[in-house]
Amino acid sequence: MLMARVLLLPFFMHPQCVYCTSQLKDPSDSPKSVVCFGHFTRKSDLKRLQRYRCLDCKKTFSEAKLSRCYYQKKRHLNGPLYELYVSGLSQRRLAKVLRVNRKTIVRKFLFIGLFAYDYLLLQNRKFPKATSVQFDDLETFEHSKCKPVSVIMAVEEHSRRILGFRVAKMPAKGLLAKVSRKKYGARKDERPQARHELFSELKEFAEGDALFQSDQNPHYGGDLKSHFPMSKHVTYKGRRGCVVGQGELKAGGFDPLFSLNHSFAMARANMNRLFRRTWCTTKKPERLSLHFALYALYHNLSLINKIRTI
Repeated sequence: MLMARVLLLPFFMHPQCVYCTSQLKDPSDSPKSVVCFGHFTRKSDLKRLQRYRCLDCKKTFSEAKLSRCYYQKKRHLNGPLYELYVSGLSQRRLAKVLRVNRKTIVRKFLFIGLFAYDYLLLQNRKFPKATSVQFDDLETFEHSKCKPVSVIMAVEEHSRRILGFRVAKMPAKGLLAKVSRKKYGARKDERPQARHELFSELKEFAEGDALFQSDQNPHYGGDLKSHFPMSKHVTYKGRRGCVVGQGELKAGGFDPLFSLNHSFAMARANMNRLFRRTWCTTKKPERLSLHFALYALYHNLSLINKIRTI
């Protein structure tokens, strides 16, 4: 519930006027530009909130106006929605379990998904730079298998902390390639741009001479060296997946990319739209990106976090 508590925090540690941006000065200073101005009880959750008055513009406002959840009447659903959405539930089932309209679920999903992007970056900045990174693509689709989508993700080896990801459209392969072109036209390959964006972001979270591990995709080496020229890139031959592990874990023997493949398997097991043989499919790649941001944050803060609060 850490993210739920952060969502309810105000933007600023000290109140400032939302109309004229006058900063509240230290209590020992005089005169003050923003002063307390009574309390009120919020109707939606019966919480008692502080009101303030700006001495410059004479306008009043409350601490609720400083919160990211301002104007939300069901802010108490943000925490449960965040945890349930990354636990394998679909939007329709969430609406049924939480007893709200599905449109409410969608609006709140967009709200917490956008916040998860920024908060994931903030959390990753608190850790030392990674010295060993594994990266690869997870393939899924939007609406139809004729419209495949790639999710390139990088994780820190051993800790399995997700450092970053990008979602990109890609053309269909194999037997579906001809069917896809005939039905939907030529499909642009956005994977090279996504890799460059991810490697550019990883400069903040990985050492310049870090060890990078991946499969033998011929495009990985050049893209990586353009951003990490001093790094060492080790590749491994791809292997067939086992029956369990959502097809991401490899069958038999030692898997050198276990940290990455295990993280991919966990993502498929906890995100309804990534299930194997599911009817809950992605309709927009942008929504898949928001969903992955929610899962990545939950993965880092709750699933692999070794510090448990009692």
